[in-house]
Amino acid sequence: MAVVVFPGGGYKELAIDLEGTEVCDWLTTKGITCILLKYRVPANPWSAPYYGAYPQSKMALDDAQRTMGLVRFHAAEWHIDPHKIGVLGFSAGGSLVAEISTHFAKRLYPAVDAADKLSCRPDFAVAIYPGHLWIDDKKFELNPEVPVTHDTPPTFLLQAEDDHVDNVNDSLVYYIALKNAGIPVEMHLYAHGGHAFGLRHTKFPITDWPQMVDRWLVSLRMVPQ
Repeated sequence: MAVVVFPGGGYKELAIDLEGTEVCDWLTTKGITCILLKYRVPANPWSAPYYGAYPQSKMALDDAQRTMGLVRFHAAEWHIDPHKIGVLGFSAGGSLVAEISTHFAKRLYPAVDAADKLSCRPDFAVAIYPGHLWIDDKKFELNPEVPVTHDTPPTFLLQAEDDHVDNVNDSLVYYIALKNAGIPVEMHLYAHGGHAFGLRHTKFPITDWPQMVDRWLVSLRMVPQ
């Protein structure tokens, strides 16, 4: 199995250690190949209407699509099952998880080589305290730039209710859309935990989320029991 990791950073920087290299250290100890994506971010991430999310972050989604194709292209060489390649992202990276999960039918950029002829659809998706999915505090609606369909991959969502950076509604509206589309989705909401905790241990129960992801991957038969 392989996981492409998208660090957060509000589409203006990348938390490359907290939500990147430290996550890869966890995954590789389990025998999972980890690809850490240093995706490009917009020059002006706070422009309307979606404050950094696609389409403002098209370059980030381009990079995510390209990476998924490259991983599949090199699957045999890297000893990866091409049907067991997922994505995991935090905060803005969690938004990118939703974007690549709903924008995979065609590349958003001109094809470069044979890798761009392969599917860029993730086989599973993990979004940890995602942002940019609930975009109107007057309406309880999913960002229209994240068009969930019956082809969206199985998804794991996790967020704290006291997250004051990305509202818990970001996870809720995405969960409802996935459920309505018949997509297998598992969501965990906790009262406390805040934002940007990554894998670093805290006093709150939410800190045990990696074990829940482990069990979820077993349930999907991505990894053995």
